[in-house]
Amino acid sequence: MIHVDDALWFLMEKDPGLTPYSGEIRMHMDRYNDRRWHLAGNNSLADFANGYNYFGFHRTETGWVFREWLLGADAAWLTGDFNDWAKWKDSLHHIGGGVWEITLDGWDALKHGQYIKLQVGRQGSSFERIPAYITRCVMDMATETLCGQIWMPDEPFEWTDGDFYGRQRPDSPMIYEAHIGMAQEHGHIGTYREFADQTLDWIKYAGYNTVQLMAIQEHPYYASFGYQVTNFFAPSHRYGTPEDLKYLINKAHNMGISVLLDIVHSHACPNVGEGLNQLDGTDDQYFLSGERGWHPNWKTRIFDYSKHDVLNFLLSNLKYWQEVFHFDGFRFDGVTSMMYENHGNCSFNGYDSYFSMNTNVDGRIYLMLANELIHGINPKAMTIAEDVSCFPGMCLPLEYAGVGFDYRLAMGMPDVWIKLVKDQMQEDWDMHALWHELTWGRPGEMSIGYAESHDQALVGDKSLIFRMADAEMYDGMGKDYHSLSMDRAIDMHKVIRFLTCSLAGNGYLNFIGNEFGHPEWVDFPREGNGWSYHYARRQWSLVQNWNTKFEWLANFDRGMTYLMNTHKVHCTGPAESLWIDNEKKLLIFARGGLLYAFNLHPTWSQESVFINCRVTGPGGYRVIFSTDDWPYGGQTRINMDNVYWAQDTEFGYGIKLYLPCRTGVALKKVEW
Repeated sequence: MIHVDDALWFLMEKDPGLTPYSGEIRMHMDRYNDRRWHLAGNNSLADFANGYNYFGFHRTETGWVFREWLLGADAAWLTGDFNDWAKWKDSLHHIGGGVWEITLDGWDALKHGQYIKLQVGRQGSSFERIPAYITRCVMDMATETLCGQIWMPDEPFEWTDGDFYGRQRPDSPMIYEAHIGMAQEHGHIGTYREFADQTLDWIKYAGYNTVQLMAIQEHPYYASFGYQVTNFFAPSHRYGTPEDLKYLINKAHNMGISVLLDIVHSHACPNVGEGLNQLDGTDDQYFLSGERGWHPNWKTRIFDYSKHDVLNFLLSNLKYWQEVFHFDGFRFDGVTSMMYENHGNCSFNGYDSYFSMNTNVDGRIYLMLANELIHGINPKAMTIAEDVSCFPGMCLPLEYAGVGFDYRLAMGMPDVWIKLVKDQMQEDWDMHALWHELTWGRPGEMSIGYAESHDQALVGDKSLIFRMADAEMYDGMGKDYHSLSMDRAIDMHKVIRFLTCSLAGNGYLNFIGNEFGHPEWVDFPREGNGWSYHYARRQWSLVQNWNTKFEWLANFDRGMTYLMNTHKVHCTGPAESLWIDNEKKLLIFARGGLLYAFNLHPTWSQESVFINCRVTGPGGYRVIFSTDDWPYGGQTRINMDNVYWAQDTEFGYGIKLYLPCRTGVALKKVEW
């Protein structure tokens, strides 16, 4: 339980601007305490979040038991392979509170791999549904809809990650965001095991310590990118079996890589018959009723976070993915939609936008409960909020009146870069505004920086390098090809990523393939492209071709991650500005015991850039990383062997070095 007075005091100390809203924040915390007490009392939330151990299919000493919450149902039956799809033969009986149950005698009454569905009766009609807690679905090709499947192998998966799961967590997350299906080069859907045996090696080699998996929860429409979930406890059948997913996670852990699940609890697929929508024949079993139950932009269903049974379902879902699949944490999708009654469809230009009538208090309470549960199960777990609103306290602990997330995705950063590249000449970029955008954050809260999002890689949009190089991406990526526009695109791809990674946030995220400038967009099979998989893949062979600039960009990214990991830059607090020159487009700062200098001017190289050493002290300095280095496609104009000695000048102790246009460097003090 939260000590409200202490929590409020801490929050107001961190951010005095919240003082006028202390009454509303107090109300939020009081309601959290009240709801938590009603759910678990003095017990842990993990003791409450056991829905998946009660509902669904379970073996008993004498056979099987199945339970389902069907609040609005008048009758229910099980149908499937086990009874030759007889619809009204095996009936469930109501045991109270909307819970229906059936027991089947004999261990072989149900068998692993059999297909199963619910037949639900309401007000004189009946209809087919898939059980809410089903742990495996497959596509029925005859109807092109999902069907439930009994999944209980005789031999349980043997985990070998005991030295990692629950015991380790990266100090600074270097996150590789990936989609299993499109992670292979061939023109069809990739598998969990292909990803484990092939892609994980690349992720490790590239220097990333965390992989964030998209589109894992079952979803019928592949092109939804996994964001229209029907079956929340079922790993997507497209990539293999649940054991294959466990194999992937187990292997990642043995390689020292944490695995995050991109969890979708902000909304649900509206399909009737495949997911939760109208599961019991009513509109508001799991969801809000009327218009509030529909997302106005996504046309999906919105959960009712005030209901006891809905909270049981969602919290149990989090515990399930942690305990059954050993996920190390979650990236919560659509947090902004959950936090506000208008789902974030407004301009967040002041504290009034966060509170008053706009706050979805039940949504906020659910996220607080979720964070307490996740960290209670695994104190080393990591939670990341996808929140565009920058809600104050999102990444503060509950005891400090926060929502409890560890990190917030710094979602404004990709927007800043794409706007600059798309709408402004590089000569007109405002360095002071750029510094502000890359360094701004809530007091005491941590964020994950990134230069471009997966949305920018989708068809209809453009990745950063594609937007800068445009059509030259198709015939200008050979190492022997040079043009001013192509050379600028290569240089700025490196500079933008290095500046974002070194300056912004307490961790870094990259979307699969962006690190080497993948030349094409992501477009999943659909009617408009002839159901083609050509753009739903990643062309790894480009990186392996030493004749292409893709190799340069991959080398650069690996060098950058090595620098960040070796010097633990993201663990050392915010950067300290040393100089900003808007005319010359210079940004110079200190962070993590290193000095950084960037020249973002498109054409103007600087012969003698002064770098103040007041933070790191007098002595000698050597360039240890340069975007202009030859393995990265640079011209090697910066001497990596020279020692630059700090001199006493009118500006203080500092060094001077040549800094070409469109370059960035990191310098380290020489140890003698």
